[in-house]
Amino acid sequence: MPLMDAVDADGQREPLPVAVRAQILATEHWSLLGTRGTTWAEVMSRITIHLTVTSAGLVVLALVVQVSGFGTTFHVLSIALTSAVLVLGTLTGIRVHNASVDDALLIMGMNRIRAAYLDIDPELADYFVTSAHDDPAGVMGTYTMGAARHPFSHVVGSTNMFMNAVNTIVAGALGALIAAAGGAGPAVIAIVGSLSGLSYLAVMLDMGRRPFATPPTEPRFPTCRCEQGDRVTGSRAC
Repeated sequence: MPLMDAVDADGQREPLPVAVRAQILATEHWSLLGTRGTTWAEVMSRITIHLTVTSAGLVVLALVVQVSGFGTTFHVLSIALTSAVLVLGTLTGIRVHNASVDDALLIMGMNRIRAAYLDIDPELADYFVTSAHDDPAGVMGTYTMGAARHPFSHVVGSTNMFMNAVNTIVAGALGALIAAAGGAGPAVIAIVGSLSGLSYLAVMLDMGRRPFATPPTEPRFPTCRCEQGDRVTGSRAC
């Protein structure tokens, strides 16, 4: 898709100078980079707050046990604190998930800008480490910086998965605490705790998978691929 052209005194459109086009693209590029940095700074702050509250809850429960033992007071307080931590963790996890979706869109936008750079000077392709394609393969290529890494590794090591792991443990602990407060035996407590944690993890993984199942927008510069011997590309030949 061509960039907007200038209009001369006669009302005729003429291409903008290359330097002006490059300046406009660079301005947008830095805007996306700034937005990405601000987003993840806020997300990391939220995660820090959540982990601090979780640690404080464990300290409070340890002090309560020393004073009153594992009685009614402990059961009530532990269930209440664990529920509060799980709610806070779920909200934080949702924020991390939204940030991950936004981050993919920001990467897509920067890939499109690189495609425009290549339209200006195709010889720059050999100098780019990241991708100039805005389809899922191109976005993943930018995330991995061109390295041969399986997407599974990227997903498992993501901040979103980290939050899911922490919240799964808390959800399992909450289920076990509720079962223990109801007088269940050790085997039942273990089963209820495991099912609670795994159920929570399954729901959160399904919620996290849906936005990435299909591209959020139609790719304009898809990665070149072979289809029945023909080359399919975006705005340039493979």
